[in-house]
Amino acid sequence: MKDRLEALKVEAIGQIKESQELKDLQAVKVAYLGKKGPITEVLKGMGKLSAEERPVIGAYANEVRDSIQQEIDKKQTELENAAILEKLAKETIDVSLPGRPVKQGNAHPLTAVVTEIEDLFLSMGFTIAEGPEVETDYYNFEALNLPKGHPARDMQDSFFITEDLLLRTQTSPVQARTMEKHEGQGPVKIISPGKVYRRDNDDATHSHQFMQIEGLVVDQNVRLSDLKGVLETFAKKMFGDDRKIRLRPSFFPFTEPSVEMDISCFKCSGKGCSICKQTGWIEILGAGMVHPNVLEMAGFDSKKYTGFAFGMGPERIAMLKYGIDDIRHFYANDIRFLKQFKNA
Repeated sequence: MKDRLEALKVEAIGQIKESQELKDLQAVKVAYLGKKGPITEVLKGMGKLSAEERPVIGAYANEVRDSIQQEIDKKQTELENAAILEKLAKETIDVSLPGRPVKQGNAHPLTAVVTEIEDLFLSMGFTIAEGPEVETDYYNFEALNLPKGHPARDMQDSFFITEDLLLRTQTSPVQARTMEKHEGQGPVKIISPGKVYRRDNDDATHSHQFMQIEGLVVDQNVRLSDLKGVLETFAKKMFGDDRKIRLRPSFFPFTEPSVEMDISCFKCSGKGCSICKQTGWIEILGAGMVHPNVLEMAGFDSKKYTGFAFGMGPERIAMLKYGIDDIRHFYANDIRFLKQFKNA
């Protein structure tokens, strides 16, 4: 029996040394040290041995097992180190080679314009206010002097979720919410940038989703001349110091009086071109004095407080500023379009 164990030891060690891969080594281990291996089979015959021989053979069997296990561990370390060296050889990096340039991204043109507008109004003492994009009918319409059944609601085809919830059609609800939080005490001086949604057919100048930036100032003795001064500063900073503005009468339910603001064409300096449609002027935004009803619904005393509001579309401003001819470019994620504005 001892001779048989010695023969198995020699045989096992020979196969261990011949193993070229870890899987081969594992197969040898299972074959000789497993529960169904030949060493186990030999030991099953120990019952036929005398009481004096059993401990001797048992001890020798353990020595054989330990010897085989030691050889397996030694070979495993050898194969693992060889695998690491092979991998290092294959993945060698020549550090003397020039590095691969990493292309640096740039701000989306729409993001760049929004940031520029925000920075401009922050420098004039405004703060930024935000609100939910899923809005109630009350804040989106009624608190802005648009009660149910008002004909001006038809101008804003809306995405209604329920009878009372919709995707906001303007950022004006942020103004109503902000005035409410002030509980009738001024001053209020905010801009509210954000996405708005209207059921529109997408084309070169229309989109069902677009950005809006609205501004609101409420305090005592706020006048239309204050509005004009703020808008003139905005126009000159965005489009150049030589820009002129004009205010034309208009109508918005939440302001009275209401105006549309035009700027002198930056392309032709007012002489007339394709951009300004030969008029010399480009329409930029709508504005006006906050309607007394809007002030009262928000808790302000309209006899004590006045205010002005304005609203603009950053897409339109970006299109004019960068000569973009289709609003859909902003949302197509075409890298060829976006990388043109790396230095914008």
